[in-house]
Amino acid sequence: MKIHEYQGKEVLKKYGVPTPQNRIVFSIDEAVKAAEELGFPSCC
Repeated sequence: MKIHEYQGKEVLKKYGVPTPQNRIVFSIDEAVKAAEELGFPSCC
């Protein structure tokens, strides 16, 4: 079976398997905001 990573994560979440959170960003400002939302400190 061929599935994309995001599809695999959905299947795993459905069955209670912990999966890392992620965000798609297109700029440095978005990256800083995403890092803060995910609980990672940013250096900027």
